[in-house]
Amino acid sequence: VLSLCCEACKKVIFHVPSELEADTLVGRVDLKECLQSAEFVTSSDGNFKVLEDGSVYTTSALSLSAEKKTFTILLKDIQEKVEKKIHVSLVEEEKKTPKTRHSRDTVLKRTKRRWGPIPSVMIENSLGPFPLQIQQVQSDTAQNYTIYYSASGPGIDQDPKGLFYIERETGNIFATRAVDREQYPSFQIICFATTPDGYSPEVPLVHTIRIEDDNDNAPYFTQDLFEFCVPENSRPGVVVGKVIAEDRDEPYTLHTTLKYRIVSQTPPITPAFSLHGDTGVISVLLPQLDRELVPSYTLLVEVRDMAGQPFGLCTTGTVVVKIEDTNDNAPSFKQLQYETRVEENRVSVEILRVSVVDLDEPGSPGSGAVYEIIRGNDDQAFEITTDKNTNEGILCVVKGLDYETAKQRILVIGVNNEAPYVLAPHSQQLSQSTCSVTVHVMDVDEGPVFKPCLLRLDVKECEDIGTAIGRYVAEDPETGNSEGIRYRIPPGQCNWINIDDKSGEVRTVRVLDRDIGEMRRGQCNVTVLAIDRNGKTGTGTIQVCIVPGNKNFPRITQTDYIMCRDRKPICLTAQDGDEAPYSAPFVYRITDRNLASMWKLTPHDDNSWYLSPKSDIPYGIYEIPVSVIDNGGKIGENTVRVNLCDCVTPSECDGRTRQLSGGNVTLGLWAILAMILGSLLLLLILITICGCCGAGVMHRQVTDDCANHNLIISNTEAPGEEVMDHNIIPLQNTCDQGGYGVKTGEQQTFEMVKGRGHTLESVKGGGHQTLGSVKEGGGQPMMDTCRYSYSEWHNFTHPRLGEKVHLCRQDEEQKHSEDYLLSYNYEGKGSLAGSVGCCSDQHEEEALDFLDQLEPKFRTLAETCIKR
Repeated sequence: VLSLCCEACKKVIFHVPSELEADTLVGRVDLKECLQSAEFVTSSDGNFKVLEDGSVYTTSALSLSAEKKTFTILLKDIQEKVEKKIHVSLVEEEKKTPKTRHSRDTVLKRTKRRWGPIPSVMIENSLGPFPLQIQQVQSDTAQNYTIYYSASGPGIDQDPKGLFYIERETGNIFATRAVDREQYPSFQIICFATTPDGYSPEVPLVHTIRIEDDNDNAPYFTQDLFEFCVPENSRPGVVVGKVIAEDRDEPYTLHTTLKYRIVSQTPPITPAFSLHGDTGVISVLLPQLDRELVPSYTLLVEVRDMAGQPFGLCTTGTVVVKIEDTNDNAPSFKQLQYETRVEENRVSVEILRVSVVDLDEPGSPGSGAVYEIIRGNDDQAFEITTDKNTNEGILCVVKGLDYETAKQRILVIGVNNEAPYVLAPHSQQLSQSTCSVTVHVMDVDEGPVFKPCLLRLDVKECEDIGTAIGRYVAEDPETGNSEGIRYRIPPGQCNWINIDDKSGEVRTVRVLDRDIGEMRRGQCNVTVLAIDRNGKTGTGTIQVCIVPGNKNFPRITQTDYIMCRDRKPICLTAQDGDEAPYSAPFVYRITDRNLASMWKLTPHDDNSWYLSPKSDIPYGIYEIPVSVIDNGGKIGENTVRVNLCDCVTPSECDGRTRQLSGGNVTLGLWAILAMILGSLLLLLILITICGCCGAGVMHRQVTDDCANHNLIISNTEAPGEEVMDHNIIPLQNTCDQGGYGVKTGEQQTFEMVKGRGHTLESVKGGGHQTLGSVKEGGGQPMMDTCRYSYSEWHNFTHPRLGEKVHLCRQDEEQKHSEDYLLSYNYEGKGSLAGSVGCCSDQHEEEALDFLDQLEPKFRTLAETCIKR
């Protein structure tokens, strides 16, 4: 390698063969000479790679086509923001004979490579002498070249520096001092073999120097003190705990194979525990551990390496095993008999303390006493609790005692522990410890007593002032009666009631309404005093509760509705301000008999009913009186206004619906008189017309031309089949011949008007019957009235029209069809005026009132009839 020192960061020249294989070491560049802290080292030519130590290798097979090849090595320090460049030139080397070695006859033979020796081993803490040779590396190319050896890596030029070095000419590796394996278990160094001119015939060798362990570390426990607990009376074999030790020497060797043992036990009695030599697990050995005898044990344990051999290194540790208390000792009373006194009617007063003896650990559940009264406390007048500080039982009176009822009470008290009793080995079951307490009741002069002490009085809502709601009296315990006792209510309480001072009768002083102020809560507690002749007082409490009443009428929330032609039922909903049971379910009734025959109500749920018409009633506005009855029987009157409108949607009405007589319209006297006069005038006109018909002879023949103007009932607007319908009503036409129907009451007749001198009776021939002959049945016409029923008219026209239709079928030129058969084309979307089907003839014998309601539909029919 030819390197110019003054241009160390600028140019480096390597002499190499003309042909280079992949992964061939080209040379090594001193990077630190150019930049001490280079974080990134890159090559400008992808055919070369640069390692961190400055070694340059080829990445692929390379041939030097020219005399020289150059590339650049870029060094970067990001923190210092420094960049350096090294220019590398490759020059083909000249073939020359080695000066220091003589040519040898080439002999083809298989040799063992010495450039890859096995890893070296160095004993830890070696005593030398130093420098100590530990290995030798040699290159087989030394037979043909002069080879110099060098090395780098930890222990050479990296920490710990100077621990190893390699001889340049021989390749011997030496150690300069002892090594601690726990600090440096092994070293990996890189060995180089180069020629004097810098050529490397060998790939750098990674050589491992392993430090062989020496048992120079004694095992140690992970804790200075191990503490374990085990319940008393545990059986042998129960695991108490585990001690853990470690050794820094090489794992999986005798230097780290540990053995445990118990050195001593305190107190020095029968050994209570055993220690597993390999695992360090401590177990119970003594069949009976009694906390009351020995509360804890201290063990001195030892751990030794070299599998416990005497020459192994050892360490000792301390283990403390505490014996946990179990409730194996039952508590017992110090005394079996107790006596005490208490005044009658005293409440929440301590009258006695009892104590027990328990050998278990104080403060533990095994020694905590739990007292109970076994007998003599049927009325729950006494209560006993435990003082946690002293473990004593505190007996108290919680209900006043009555001297007149019992002058003495005898109680039996038992005691247990908080924890359940555990029977110790080789011991017998014990019975519960008990004691008896005699309580003497002392007589005192006591005041009146209310019975009961709390009286509940229910008052209905909105009752009148002064209503008596109950009686509340007290008794003198000494006499057993209420004589001489007066009553009063102390001020400062809710002013709802008062009490008679002598009789104790309770009355209201206000109207109690749950919707007003403080009464919204619905109840109030009133304290009452009872005072006897001696001034002794007693207290009682009256709880006044306002019971909800039936004070509100049910009301229908919405009363105005619009019902269209679909006549969809209306849902009526009522509300009641009262609470149950004075609200829902509601019952609805229509109070007007006339409207009840036209409308009906059906239940929907507890609050709502459906309103719907019973039949096809006329359009109009109906004001329907509806009564709503709540569950308490209270009736609320409501008026529901229904606008029965000829519409599709309610918005089409806009209040234009007429008020019809079918509703609840009341006719006045003048309206009735006008109707009577109109009827008489109509009758007079009919009589006049009939007279005219009787005076003249109708000789008009019903010609075929009139068939064009007959109305045929059809339920479809699309083109249909040939129709032979008997419901054909002749209308007035341009032929001046025809008729009009007069429908009065239940009789339907037809009257013929004057024509051209022909009558229906005169139409004879061709097998046709005249209308007069049909009516008489014998062929005698009735010319006096000129009136025919619908059935007579049908019997006359049906066969005649049938014959005409038959002729139309046989006529090839369809001449007759032009007069009698009309083609109805499909009209598509319906007209705004709606259908005209309501104008068709009806079979039922009913009034013709529907003609009054035709309006725009009738105009459409009229326009259709006058068109040719």
